[in-house]
Amino acid sequence: MNGREHDVVRTFIDLSDRLVEDFDVVEVTTHLTEECAQLLGVAAAGLLLADVGGVLHLLAATSQQLRTLEVFQLQGEEGPCLDCFRSGRPVSVADLDAERDRWPRFSAIALEEGYASVHAIPMRLRDEALGTLGLFGTSPGALDEEELAIAQALAHVASLAIVQQSQALSAGHVLTGLQAAVASRRLLEMAKGVVAESLGIGMDEAFTRLRRYARLRDQRLGEVSYRVVSGMPVQRAALLAELADVADPS
Repeated sequence: MNGREHDVVRTFIDLSDRLVEDFDVVEVTTHLTEECAQLLGVAAAGLLLADVGGVLHLLAATSQQLRTLEVFQLQGEEGPCLDCFRSGRPVSVADLDAERDRWPRFSAIALEEGYASVHAIPMRLRDEALGTLGLFGTSPGALDEEELAIAQALAHVASLAIVQQSQALSAGHVLTGLQAAVASRRLLEMAKGVVAESLGIGMDEAFTRLRRYARLRDQRLGEVSYRVVSGMPVQRAALLAELADVADPS
């Protein structure tokens, strides 16, 4: 077994272990995007999830920089992930600069942010489109068949995480699960904003602290986010003080 095969096996074992526990869907999908970027050698990865109306929302991303780009893609209603979601087929652009006319506004911003290639992989449950997995590289380059297969398998894992959270396979319950996942992401973004402003740190660092705090105390990320946003003032102040003291394990 070569190094790539070993990493793939390790990643899927780790993800399967997480899915048999009582997991937080935003935490699991964020971890999945990080593993995906590392396995495939891309600079960043993100997950877009559809709500009950079929509108895509950002669920997870490996950096604030990518979150900003993904939100711009959604607001501009133009980009590879939107095309992938609408068609249900992968979209792969090895050299974004050479195809900037395909998505003029998205390409201009993506290139300005340093991304030179992009690949979008569909998330689905049977024939129902759930969202997309977006992969972004800082240099031109295509994904080979093996890498595309790995990306699609990871997109399937993300889909299964959403379905498992909904605890049913019927379309109605899946849509409810999608809505809950989107709401969890919105709550996390609010919590990040509170932590960032209160502690005078960036959004990426705020997310890192929330995530680390939840892991250290074996709590769900969503639960910690809720306490930051909706807790009583005294309790929120105490939690923010604890977040300020969360040590970086590195």
